Amino acid sequence: MRKLLILGAGQYGMVAKEIAESTGNYDGVAFLDDSNPAAVGALYEYERFRQEFDCAVAAIGNSEMRMRLIGRLAFAGYEVPALIHPRAYVSPSAVIGMGSFIEPMAVVHTDSSVGIGCIISAGTVINHNAVIGDGCHLNCGTVVRSSASVAAGTTSGYGEIIG
Repeated sequence: MRKLLILGAGQYGMVAKEIAESTGNYDGVAFLDDSNPAAVGALYEYERFRQEFDCAVAAIGNSEMRMRLIGRLAFAGYEVPALIHPRAYVSPSAVIGMGSFIEPMAVVHTDSSVGIGCIISAGTVINHNAVIGDGCHLNCGTVVRSSASVAAGTTSGYGEIIG
């Protein structure tokens, strides 16, 4: 089993923790955060924890910061897993980028691609052959039409239809 370090203990950090725990793939989960007293250290102290944790993710709402942290974690030697809730449907032919979160009841359909560091919220449907760029956040209930492309860094509105 592995241990997971989550950078950010706010709302996205709590989502990441719950998804990670629901998978049963981690022996332990801890946070780094600059303002949460439950964190084991500050956000940028990730290198100090490399021997204790083999996996790490960035659970930060700001897309640019999230992408920057994912790059730093990978460079530091962490495995940066995609966290996929067991109650999400991800097609066997879909590709999910490192550091992405797929929340419960989301659908990532046939031959779709989700980039690095994306947050795919509950109830989102990514239809077949769609391409989601790096660092996107598709809010709850978003529908991405078949063969659509979503530009890197896009944040959708709740219930938005894209494509």
